[in-house]
Amino acid sequence: MRILPSFLLSLTLFSSVAFAEQVPLEAPSGVPKQKHDYQSDVARLRKIVINSLYSHRDVFLRELISNANDALEKLRLTALKDKTVWDGEETLNITIKSEKNENGKGGRIIIADTGIGMTAEELTNNLGTLAKSGTTEFLQRAESSDATGTGNLIGAFGLGFYSSFLVADRVYVSSIAPKTAKNPQPAQHVFSSSAEESSFEVYPDPRGNTLGNHGTEITLVLKDDALEYLDTHTLQELVNKHSVFSSTFPIYLFTTRTEEVPEEEEMVTPEEAGEATPSEKSDAEKAKLEDDEDEDEDEAVIEELSDEKVKEKEEEKKEVKMKPVTVDEWVHLNPMPPIWLRDPKNITEEEYDLFYQATFRDFTKPIAYHHFSGDSGSGVSFKAIVFIPGTLPDSFWQQPTSITVKDVRLMVKRVFITSDLGDDSLPKWASWVKVVIDADDLPLNVSRETLQGTSFLRQIRRIILRRLIQLMERLAKEEPAKFEELQKTFGSVIKLGAIEDQGNRDKLAVLARFPTNQRNSSSLDEYLDTRKKGQKHIFYLADVGKKISELQNSVFVEKLHARGYEVFLLNEPMDEVLFQNLRMWKKLGFQDVAKAGLKFGDEDLDPEEEKEQHKELTERFRPLLDWLKKEAGDVVSNVVISNRLVTSPCAIVADVMGYTANVEKLINAANKKAGRDFMHEYAKKQKLLEINPKSPLIEGLLKRIENLPAEGEEKDLEAEEELKEVASILIDGALVRSGFEVPDSNVFFTRVDRVLRRSLGVSETAQTDATVKPAPPVEAGVPTDEVDEAQQPDTPPLGDIHFDKDGKPRVVVPDELKDKISIDIEEMPDDDTTRHDEL
Repeated sequence: MRILPSFLLSLTLFSSVAFAEQVPLEAPSGVPKQKHDYQSDVARLRKIVINSLYSHRDVFLRELISNANDALEKLRLTALKDKTVWDGEETLNITIKSEKNENGKGGRIIIADTGIGMTAEELTNNLGTLAKSGTTEFLQRAESSDATGTGNLIGAFGLGFYSSFLVADRVYVSSIAPKTAKNPQPAQHVFSSSAEESSFEVYPDPRGNTLGNHGTEITLVLKDDALEYLDTHTLQELVNKHSVFSSTFPIYLFTTRTEEVPEEEEMVTPEEAGEATPSEKSDAEKAKLEDDEDEDEDEAVIEELSDEKVKEKEEEKKEVKMKPVTVDEWVHLNPMPPIWLRDPKNITEEEYDLFYQATFRDFTKPIAYHHFSGDSGSGVSFKAIVFIPGTLPDSFWQQPTSITVKDVRLMVKRVFITSDLGDDSLPKWASWVKVVIDADDLPLNVSRETLQGTSFLRQIRRIILRRLIQLMERLAKEEPAKFEELQKTFGSVIKLGAIEDQGNRDKLAVLARFPTNQRNSSSLDEYLDTRKKGQKHIFYLADVGKKISELQNSVFVEKLHARGYEVFLLNEPMDEVLFQNLRMWKKLGFQDVAKAGLKFGDEDLDPEEEKEQHKELTERFRPLLDWLKKEAGDVVSNVVISNRLVTSPCAIVADVMGYTANVEKLINAANKKAGRDFMHEYAKKQKLLEINPKSPLIEGLLKRIENLPAEGEEKDLEAEEELKEVASILIDGALVRSGFEVPDSNVFFTRVDRVLRRSLGVSETAQTDATVKPAPPVEAGVPTDEVDEAQQPDTPPLGDIHFDKDGKPRVVVPDELKDKISIDIEEMPDDDTTRHDEL
């Protein structure tokens, strides 16, 4: 036996494959061929199709209502050419009714319509063939004829009917077609099929004609696990969710309720009482009656009822017997037409509010709405309404990373498709917007629950965001009252959007509003309209959580305010983050006035005398600057003469590479481990102590420093220690006023206490009486189980487990329930091996 080398074997196999690929696979002419049809188990194939198409069986009602709507539309369109089919006077509607079996087990749902109906042959062809759409054939015939329109015909795949088997064991379809020349004597037939059978039956309806001139009735015999659909409330919710706008024809649901009404007393006729009727009375009697009536009119007798009679009458009212009455009625489920299909000029604001409240179950009025129509850019036209709600959900800020968009209702031909846009969902900042979109056509999958492509969803996302921003811009220009209401509710959200959404950042930043030291609210553009000549920066001061009044009196704003400059006062978390992301606005940068390097913009116009004066002040206060730098070396990196202070003696400002107090708070809140980071600690120490040379306190401190003994002279240690204490309080106070934390609050307040004592003439060494009552002696041993009865309530709370003096547990129950219930309490073993099924 010869063994080929591996590489030779591989080459041989490769050659054979290559050769096989070169041979044509088509059979030569003249070669006999056998043709076969695909075979399949119809029942199993139907089950696979049904269970793989629909992700939730709630859609069965939507599909059947859509089919009923198609039947009604076909009748209406057919009647345009043949008036004998429908004369326009018969009512066209859809009805839904649930019936429970008499034995209380199981039930059925009946969906009926007064549409075109089907003959026995059409029942066989349309319902007995998978994926055969009668609607598609109708549309094809309509397009080839002179039909004036196709109406709202939804069905296209021919599979909607089979969703019935999601909830039904057996389905009966009774139908009768209208009388036509081809069908002069229509008869009502029944299509019957089971969920498990591979065959169906079509036979004349044994009940005869129950549907009238035309129509279809579908009876679903529900499965044991689908009996919840017998509840009329469940059916109503399904219609409201999926089909309330899908049909222009009325949809009715049969409901039953019980009312308490007073029992009617038996009426006794004059004949039964032996009295003469008005026609039988003599003229004299009639005249007497008229005289009596006149006397009654002339004399008004007021009868004063005693307290006893009043009580008697009240008791008589209470004794009125009531009896239960069952009221059956058909409830109209879609009385409101799809408002988005109407002309906005003909719709009142009240109608928009009612539609919003009914659709989104929000009983507060929307702040604003925008009704529009357009094209997605891919050839799909649509109509839509964008609503700005009156409130923001609490979960918006409680779950900052969660994005749940549930109120973008996407429809196709008024049939609800989805509210989940998947990866193309709206961003977090716009997740609260409520939208209704109705497209004329979309590439749906067979189940009509999801879209096949995502391009339309991306286009819809862009359209919604663009229209939402346009709506807010319109409010800002035309309706300031509503825009102010919008700012109260969504002001922080707009700023979040400007931070997150780079594509719409500038548009959203225009809509953001901030308080200033000169007005309650200002936009960035309004700020630029009032900027001073030569001003090259937009000034702002940020401190999260502070009141605006506190920021107005901040040491950092003193000189800016005094000179008439406008400063944004930011006290919300998003404010400073937004400014840092914007970096520039209309070619002007942002200047944090709590940082070093503050420039007003007119420094070049200052006289030379002022510049020389600043140099002289620096030289004059040099001893104090050097001394303070030495004392505050652990807190600040340098001490300089300030150009921002007017009345305050000093302030702590962040250096160019340092953290302001607000940024430090935000970083500490976002990252609690940031304090361990080297760069974080470095930035925290980049602070400057700015002193005001015009402050009497600073001038007094300078004199004390200048009067200190020089080197070689005898030092006054007590005076130097007191001076250091004053400087420490001054620096810590500057930290507090500037928004920073003091290094050690206990030391700070201890020093303040000593200064206060000196100012009040109290001895600094006087001790506070610190005597307190000592705790009781140690109680040895393990606590006993005895309970002080005096401390226990007389009646323990109902339902709680308590223990008697002998240690037995008991449960307190109301007296009226003691004879009706029994409670067994079993002690669990320590090894916990017992298992209880009831748990």
